[in-house]
Amino acid sequence: MKFSCGTRFAFLVLFLIAAQSVAVYAGSFHKDVQIHWGDGRGKVRDRDGKLLSLSLDKSSGSGFQSNQEFLYGKAEVQMKLVAGNSAGTVTTFYLKAPGTMWDEIDFEFLGNISGHPYTLHTNVYTQGSGDKEQQFHLWFDPTKNFHTYCITWNPQRIIFTVDGIPIREFKNSESIGVSFPKNQPMRVYASLWEAEHWATRGGLEKTDWSKAPFTAFYRNYNVEGCVWANGKSSCPANSPWFTQTLDQGGLDKVKWAQSKYMVYNYCTDTKRFPQGVPKVCT
Repeated sequence: MKFSCGTRFAFLVLFLIAAQSVAVYAGSFHKDVQIHWGDGRGKVRDRDGKLLSLSLDKSSGSGFQSNQEFLYGKAEVQMKLVAGNSAGTVTTFYLKAPGTMWDEIDFEFLGNISGHPYTLHTNVYTQGSGDKEQQFHLWFDPTKNFHTYCITWNPQRIIFTVDGIPIREFKNSESIGVSFPKNQPMRVYASLWEAEHWATRGGLEKTDWSKAPFTAFYRNYNVEGCVWANGKSSCPANSPWFTQTLDQGGLDKVKWAQSKYMVYNYCTDTKRFPQGVPKVCT
C-alpha cells in the first residue's frame, strides 16, 4: 500500500496527537519536593531527580514533602521498601493537612522480621479522626523491586491502587453523616521512621538496630492535582482522575484484593465497635 506525502503527514499528526493523549507528566524530586527532616538521611540520588532514598538509624528517620498543596489530586510513586529485618520500621506515602483537625490519606508499610510479609496499612482521617483502617499483605515482595502506589482523591471517592490494581475505595458518604476530606488542602508526604512500640505484631517485635541504617527508595514521583494557592484551588482541565470511578472490572479487582490479601478491616471488627460498626460500613 502506497502513501502520499499528504497521507503520511496526516498519519504523523494523528500519531503525535495519540502520543500526547497518553503522555504522563514525570515529576522531579529536585523541583517538586523538599526533604524537610532527617539531617542528610534523605537524598536525591540522580541528576534528573527521579530517584530518592530515605534512611533511618537510631538517631533519626527522614522524610520529604511536596512543595505545593492540593485540594484533590492523584499522587503516585514507585517504592522499594527496606529489605531484610525491617521490624519496627514504618515507610510511608500519604497526603496530610496541617492543624489539630487535619485530614489525611495514608499508605503506611509496616516492617517485619526477615521472612515475614510487610503489612500495608491504609487509613483515611477527616477532621482529626481516623479509625478507618484496612490492612493488606501484598501479593509480591515489595523489597525486591519497585512497585507503583497511587492515591486518587476526588470529590466523590478516594481510591488506593497498587500496580494499577485498586485495593480500596472510600466513597463520599456525607449524605449519611460520614465526614469526607473536601475542605482542607493537603501536601504529599513520605517518610521512614521507627515505631517499634506498635508497628510489628503490636510491638512484640522490636527494631534490630544492628541492621541500621534502614533504607527505602522512591522513584518516578508524580502528582497531578488542584493546586492550592492564595486561598483557592486551580484544577487541570479535563483531568480523568477528577471524575474517576470504579467500573465493574475495578470493583472486581477490589473484591479480589480484599478477599485474598486483606488481613484487617475496621468494618468487620465487632470487638472494637461493640455498639455497631461505623455507618460508612453499612
